[in-house]
Amino acid sequence: MKLFLQRHRLETPALLCLALLVLALLALLASSGVQRTMTEVLIRVVMVVGMYIFIGHSGLISFGHIAFVGVGAYGVAWTTMEPSIKQYVLTGLPEFMLQSAMPWVPASLLAGGLAALAALIVGAAILRLNGIAASIATFSLLAIFNVVYSNWDSVTAGSSSIVGVPTTVGVLQALAFAVAAIALAHWHGVSRFGLALRAVREEPVAARSCGINAWRQLLVAFVLSAFVCGLGGALDAQFLGVVNPDAYYLGRTFICLAMLIIGGSTSLSGAVTGVMVISALIEVLIRLETGVSIAGMELQIPSGGQELFTGIAMVLALILRPAGLMQGRDWQWPRTAPVAGLAGKPLDLQQARPH
Repeated sequence: MKLFLQRHRLETPALLCLALLVLALLALLASSGVQRTMTEVLIRVVMVVGMYIFIGHSGLISFGHIAFVGVGAYGVAWTTMEPSIKQYVLTGLPEFMLQSAMPWVPASLLAGGLAALAALIVGAAILRLNGIAASIATFSLLAIFNVVYSNWDSVTAGSSSIVGVPTTVGVLQALAFAVAAIALAHWHGVSRFGLALRAVREEPVAARSCGINAWRQLLVAFVLSAFVCGLGGALDAQFLGVVNPDAYYLGRTFICLAMLIIGGSTSLSGAVTGVMVISALIEVLIRLETGVSIAGMELQIPSGGQELFTGIAMVLALILRPAGLMQGRDWQWPRTAPVAGLAGKPLDLQQARPH
């Protein structure tokens, strides 16, 4: 039975990665526009999976994780830009950063580490709060990030955009990081850290009686999720070549939360499914904003319809399927019987108890 459960646990990330691989290969056979769209989808997968690591397991809604995406984006801009550009634009950086440029992979990992360090510092205080107070504190974190990065002219170029970030990320690079993010999220979910955190979420009194430190488990998930979100920001910056603080504020927060909630925040499959569904919806709405011809009729929606219809979809999902499209379940091979995902499995508090 134990061997069967181990195989079943590996089944979900394998299917998710296989689906992304197939979509990526199909995109590589298509036009450059399709490849850019697929790269954006894969980068969103990294961001939303990062948010799932904390929100899905803790049950706390965080409005501040896009701040960690922004930290990762700026971190990779500081480390990968050509010194000749940084010396004129980012004069407040330390001299060793102004004189050097790192390869994109170690720079991305370093940017993720910078986001994780920021999460460790702020999370130590925020996660001592409970419920809605913690959620409001994370929103304050997002606002603080936007204010600081919009006015720190010598380091972030202020409200102006930083241009000249090397565009080294394409479909394959984004796919590799998306697979790594899924694997990391799966590992956390089946580890004693994930088990302990879900025990705290479901039965906080019983979890504490078993010796589980709720604050410590929340902080571990918070830091790990910030690291993955920071990787997503690093990929985004190296895909667009431009970094701006407003790109990592309310608009991105709303879209990523909508993807997670509509797909189902309590399962890894829900996070990835939400990205695919909402990304497809966004692409359709973008085409409709520019105008499409159907049976000789010109169909066009007003500008801003993308946000409007995404909001409507989120409201309908919350009303009709409060647990999301996946209902807390994970992807499985067709031959297996339906089994609830990690969020729907009974928790063994002894297994979750730290050793």
